[in-house]
Amino acid sequence: MQDIAIEVSGLQKTYQSFKKSETFLASLKDFFKRQKISTQAVKPTTFTIKEGEFVGLLGMNGAGKTTLIKMLTGILTPSGGSARVLGFSPWKRQNAYKKQMALVMGQKNQLWWDLPPIDSYELFRVMYEIPRKRYEKNLKELSQLLEMEELIKVPTRKMSLGQRMKAELIGALLHDPKVLFLDEPTIGLDLISQRNIRDFLKKYNKEKGATVILTSHYMEDIKELCERVIIIDKGSLIFDNSYEKLTEKYVTEKKVTMSFSKKVNKEKLQKFGEIQDYDEKSASIDIPRQGSQNVLAGMMHELPIEDLNVSEASMEDIVSDIFTRGLKK
Repeated sequence: MQDIAIEVSGLQKTYQSFKKSETFLASLKDFFKRQKISTQAVKPTTFTIKEGEFVGLLGMNGAGKTTLIKMLTGILTPSGGSARVLGFSPWKRQNAYKKQMALVMGQKNQLWWDLPPIDSYELFRVMYEIPRKRYEKNLKELSQLLEMEELIKVPTRKMSLGQRMKAELIGALLHDPKVLFLDEPTIGLDLISQRNIRDFLKKYNKEKGATVILTSHYMEDIKELCERVIIIDKGSLIFDNSYEKLTEKYVTEKKVTMSFSKKVNKEKLQKFGEIQDYDEKSASIDIPRQGSQNVLAGMMHELPIEDLNVSEASMEDIVSDIFTRGLKK
């Protein structure tokens, strides 16, 4: 039975700011008595994550994803509730906890810009008190897996964005963290770099058994890596289940695109589904996902199909639909 790696109960974060008056006189009054404004970035949130799970954390910009991760890594202190990561309260920032977790943010650098990564890694070795043999072993394995053996000796500023992200991952994993937080690790990367990073993370999670929480706007990251998806909207947790359950609940149709060897009447197509596009020799229709095999078999039997393609809504479409139309009950 897997142990619990992360346990969150009623965790919340509220920011305080002050209302700014527009007129000069009102601004003078504010000098003596200012009106506070409270913004709840993360509303009371509860969930648990088991050791070794790879969990996708989704939400629009400003939904509260990064704030939640910052609380779980100890960067921010919550306004209420509790959280235990590997048995530690993150915001106490105990060294024993920091040695067992890592945070990689796609828009933040931990490597010295003008130095080669290998010099920064030596600093990390001292900071995390990594034994020399373990450090050298991990550095060799990670640099080989990410094909960075020679590049870690090149100044960081001379690397491409994809190479820098690989170098950042190596630095974050040198101390064998048991929990890894990834905040937009593939942002701005080209398709090949994204795929390389995904392949590496999938292999690392499987071989090391590390618990991973990933936020990403690239839905392919979530689809390829995460068995479980947590969705946050306006600070509230609105979905927590498997990727399969998400698609099962929100993908109710399949799109069938086909071409015909001879002309087909539009009326003949209507009994199979909702027609989206039609020009006698080709068509695109939506059919119910439930029982789609029977519908497809009927189409193959009755229509002069020359070519056929079946597709479902993309992860981007699913999540966009959730945020624009709301959660299905």
